[in-house]
Amino acid sequence: MSTGDDYPTDLTDERWELLQPIRPERPWRPGGPGRPPCDVRRMLNGILYRNKTGCQWRLVPKDFGHWSTIDGYCKRWRCAGVWARVMETLRQWERRYLGRNPEPSAGSIDSQRLKTATQHEESGFDGHKKIKGRKRHILVDTLGLIMAVVVTSADPEDRLGLVEWLSPYVAEGVKRLRNIWVEGAYPAEWLEEWVRGLKQTHTIALEATTNKEGKGFHVIPWRWAVERTFAWLLNDRRHRRDDERLTANSAAMIQVSMIRLLLNRWA
Repeated sequence: MSTGDDYPTDLTDERWELLQPIRPERPWRPGGPGRPPCDVRRMLNGILYRNKTGCQWRLVPKDFGHWSTIDGYCKRWRCAGVWARVMETLRQWERRYLGRNPEPSAGSIDSQRLKTATQHEESGFDGHKKIKGRKRHILVDTLGLIMAVVVTSADPEDRLGLVEWLSPYVAEGVKRLRNIWVEGAYPAEWLEEWVRGLKQTHTIALEATTNKEGKGFHVIPWRWAVERTFAWLLNDRRHRRDDERLTANSAAMIQVSMIRLLLNRWA
């Protein structure tokens, strides 16, 4: 059994205690009734190890248990919405700790292209960046903490990615979000009209922020936070390339990375 100090990615006792109020429950017993449930902490350690190192499921060390069991827990927690719920709870804790309202009033959105293997589903070609693969679309608050994430094929334009994640996000109940900073390619009359037509208690405005300093690298006001978040994600080798068969699994792995980042801050 993993003790919390066998691998750098293992949950320490402090991090494990932080997860107790919101930790995923055991939604199933491998092999069916009559078999003892697996150790949740050890399953989480295996998922964190795989996400950090980028190895295949079959190459996860046996210290964590059988790879198929860990994979099964990871997918079932994704289907049950556990990753999204834990990430959201930790994000709100972090904002309260910093004296912020748990629900932000503004955020930034951007997309990132990445390559995939040819056999993967939901993969396409981005004619602008000349990349065959997928796109990650994330919405972050002003602290760079992820509020929503969706992964699509590389074919659709960025505006359609915004529509895909904003629809369920609004359906769950937007409390304070009023302004979203986007890059110059996002604004379009049809998109702004669609955003205004969403059924919500207040209007969400799209505000374009662009580089006004000319060529070269320049910090773009407000939207620099989302660029930094992408850099955080790339610290986990799993995100250097999309090797997941389903885009839903890719989004779940991004949520796992944000959970680990927030746990490290709190611990």
